[in-house]
Amino acid sequence: MNTITPLSNRGRTWFQALADNAQPVNTGLGSVLVADATWRGERVRLLAIVPDPQNRFPRARHGELGLDEGWAIAHHVREAIDADRSGARRPILAIVDVQSQAYGRLEALLGIHMSLAAAADAYATARMAGHPVVALIVGTALSGGLLAHGDQAHRLLALDDPKVVVHAMRKQSAARITRRTVAELDELGKTVIPMSYDVQQFAKLGLLHELITGIDADAPSTAQVAEVKERVAAAIADIRKHPGDLTSRLNNPEARVHRAASIEVRRRLAEQWNA
Repeated sequence: MNTITPLSNRGRTWFQALADNAQPVNTGLGSVLVADATWRGERVRLLAIVPDPQNRFPRARHGELGLDEGWAIAHHVREAIDADRSGARRPILAIVDVQSQAYGRLEALLGIHMSLAAAADAYATARMAGHPVVALIVGTALSGGLLAHGDQAHRLLALDDPKVVVHAMRKQSAARITRRTVAELDELGKTVIPMSYDVQQFAKLGLLHELITGIDADAPSTAQVAEVKERVAAAIADIRKHPGDLTSRLNNPEARVHRAASIEVRRRLAEQWNA
């Protein structure tokens, strides 16, 4: 049974703060928020996943990315791609506070892997079609939830906050898998960065474009919202100057130090592939 308590409001808080009273797009779901905000005269499509205690799938009531959520994200990202095909490509901002994917027998039977793949594919398609895509991590970003909602962005930004967690699985699950206690796992994370649940440690992997400090993630002030918006706008401007692919996550000083083995493996694979 899912016992996640209390429900996180961060996704909704930041969606409302950054949407600037824009009229929400009707998604038909209480768990998916979409709006086209206007920043400096430019439209920006915002998307967020939020808890919905009335969700028809019980496993997706706590902010997980479930069957409906994956297809909805895919639809609303592709809607922006289609609408902008002959004009300016609007930026797309994924506001991330997701409790992993929705685990369940129904989800498996009904193809949640296809739903989440559709969402990831939509973000990747938007990126390759010329839409600047940014993910702003304001809370939990776990496993398939992040992979489907945000990980395909050109740039990943995160708030520097103890409750911001980016990882492959929950700490309790990782402890069971590695046959350690949670305390032992925390100790291991101090020396093995990929095992850490500290966002400052995660930033050392070179995956983040920016770690934004000095922000109250749960109740941001007007000035703090303006600061975050400014950082997102700066990331969008950077993408427009250097669109590229996702190799920027490897071609930076932090990655060269802390992901040297991964970089070398990639180099050797490419060498053999292109031989």
